[in-house]
Parts: sequence; C-alpha cells; structure tokens
Amino acid sequence: MKPFTLLLGAQAPDFSLAATDGRRVSLADFPAPILVVFFTCNHCPFVTGSDEVTRRTVDSFRPRGVDFLAINSNSVATYAEDSWEHMVRRMAEHKFPWTYAHDSTQSVALAYGALRTPHFFVFDTQRRLVYTGRGVDSPRDASRIRVNDLDRALSELLAGKTPSVPMTNPIGCNVKWNGQNAHWMPPEACDLV
Repeated sequence: MKPFTLLLGAQAPDFSLAATDGRRVSLADFPAPILVVFFTCNHCPFVTGSDEVTRRTVDSFRPRGVDFLAINSNSVATYAEDSWEHMVRRMAEHKFPWTYAHDSTQSVALAYGALRTPHFFVFDTQRRLVYTGRGVDSPRDASRIRVNDLDRALSELLAGKTPSVPMTNPIGCNVKWNGQNAHWMPPEACDLV
C-alpha cells in the first residue's frame, strides 16, 4: 500500500490554489531556496495556539531565503469557520506574514498526505522533502514549548546540513475531510514515526 504522507526525498507536488491576497499560486510562485508548506485552518486550537510562534519563525527565516505557504484544506461542511470568507477575514485581522491558500477540493492535502493542522513540510532547493511533522512540541499551549522542530530543521538546512530530526508526528486536529465526520482519517493515514 502506498504511504499516505509524502516520504522524505519526495518531490513537492505542484498545485494551483486561490490565495487570500487575490493571487492564484503554484510552486513556481515560491522561488526562495527553501519552501515550507504547512496545512492549517482557521479554527483549530493547535493552530491558533501556535500562530504567533509560527509568525516568529517566518519573520526570522523569510529574510534568509525561506518561503512559507499555508494551505487550508478543511471541509466547510464540518467547520463553517474554515470557509474562504473566514480565511480572508483572519488574514486581514492578523496580518500573518505567509501566503494563505484554499484547497477546496482537498486534492493538495491528499497529494501531500496532510494528517493534522498544523502539519509542516519543508523542501530544499530541489524541492525535495527534507522535514515533515510538527512545528513545535506544544502547539496548543505555547507557554509549554520546549522544542521547536521547524526552527531547528530550517537552521540546519541554512547551515548546509541535513535536518538531524527529519520526521516527527504532527500534533493537532485531524484534517476535516469532505463527507466524513470530524474525527475521520483515511485508513492508510498513520503515525509517521
């Protein structure tokens, strides 16, 4: 059986998605040497609990050659708060420093094998996957964070090293799939490590 989540070394799947800034974006729109794609949403407490930590990561690493794309793939039928309108409103309110795109068909979440919100995928200059998993070890309560896996992976990449911990389990709410109950996950989805 094919693994659900992209394997380390896999090429980043391309996409064409509407972003809240009015653009339609694909991989070509993110030319920086390193690309972080992360699956997120508007309502999940693990997302909202770590948004400001993610903001600090973006503010720290974007000037050093890292692009960041957030993708909301959640079913609006499951959580109305994850609608396009709420995405636009949330970006206007919080002014997050990343591109926020909508995967209304969930095809991109399936192509990447997104498990939870948030779930981070880090790609190198050849757009090969070099890190996948959580951003931090306590995304719901930032005051309890002891490990920032995303920062470590990006720091090591920028130093010319391979991430020392290339895979972790994402921590968060599961992606809300169309036509399924709120806690359903595809049967082939499983822990990464």
